[in-house]
Amino acid sequence: MTEDQKHRTDPTGPMASDDERRWAELADLMLIVGREIQFRGYSDERAIPLSPSEGMVMRHLQHDHAAPPSRIAAATGLQRTNLSTVLRGLEQKGLVERRADPGDGRGVTVHTTELGRANYALVRREWATAVAMAAGHDTTHLDAALTLLTAMESGLTRSRPQNRTKRQATQH
Repeated sequence: MTEDQKHRTDPTGPMASDDERRWAELADLMLIVGREIQFRGYSDERAIPLSPSEGMVMRHLQHDHAAPPSRIAAATGLQRTNLSTVLRGLEQKGLVERRADPGDGRGVTVHTTELGRANYALVRREWATAVAMAAGHDTTHLDAALTLLTAMESGLTRSRPQNRTKRQATQH
């Protein structure tokens, strides 16, 4: 790649350090990989497709089996109004159900259904197959990648702004 090509393709610019360029490249690749996984769909006809927001909620509910909507919203970064729409869609697909909170009859908790748990396991297997094939089943750096991505996910979640502005970052 010529220096001119590098300046045109590198949004961090010529004054960025090598580390900044590499972090920007990693972030860009993560967005592309996530989009490619979402784009390809599922080969198993039993798989129920999920939007990115639905996937975040289902991912959270795998670890927090009886969560009130406020906790799901905080954990996923979704606004309560958006979460209500997502939960309605997941209920219509038969993947979650809302139940009265046994500790407080006025509140509700969200639970995955058996179909929701089975679907999440199925789509994770499909994701695993897709990324393993894309990497040529080379596991040489898999543990290092998992360690780095886990640390990044934790750090980004911890440092998430509490009051999100109306202008959100968009994926290009």
